[in-house]
Amino acid sequence: MENIIFEDNHLLIVGKISTIPVQSDISGDKCLLDYCKEYIKKKYHKKGNVFLGLVNRIDRPTSGIVIMAKTSKCLIRMNEKIRLRKIKKKYWVLVQKADLKNKGVLKDFLRKNQKKNKSFVVEEKSKNAKEAILEYKTLKKLRNYLFLEVILITGRHHQIRVQFSNLGAPVRGDVKYGAKRALNDRSISLHSREIEFEHPVNNELMNLKCKPPDEFISKI
Repeated sequence: MENIIFEDNHLLIVGKISTIPVQSDISGDKCLLDYCKEYIKKKYHKKGNVFLGLVNRIDRPTSGIVIMAKTSKCLIRMNEKIRLRKIKKKYWVLVQKADLKNKGVLKDFLRKNQKKNKSFVVEEKSKNAKEAILEYKTLKKLRNYLFLEVILITGRHHQIRVQFSNLGAPVRGDVKYGAKRALNDRSISLHSREIEFEHPVNNELMNLKCKPPDEFISKI
């Protein structure tokens, strides 16, 4: 079972490792959602199917925070928070060293290619283009990489990966978007580090963090 960051009657929030998908994909590998359903079924002696709805998703090669709702009512409320951008999401990422400002805002328009499962920066007026916005700041300059903190304003497909790749700063290990070499476990150095939101039932302000993988920590 994954690292449990928070759990109550409404939410299950866990830290995903980078080698498994959040939900079922074409690989057929067991996914995070299945592991978590098994955990709930065993812990609470549930009979029949377990309801667990995904609030956010992160890419298979990334690690970090994934939010799940235990009830349909909670899922609806959390999805509304996502829509209204009321869930603050911070990421830690190692990108290839490039001529970036120490901090800034990236605004692009992205289009997803379904067949390639890849997104591209396109012109604003391009068909199916969606605005992508993030804020970043440099936490540390390393020999070959920049250690950045990223705040996602929008949540587009592969957004962090494609926006930094477009600046000549692909994520470490992300050969799909231009990294020079893959990591041994096929992960990439992108970690969902922190979330902040008001609890959907009691309105308590939640601020939760997830420790990065040891391999990531060893590089910073």
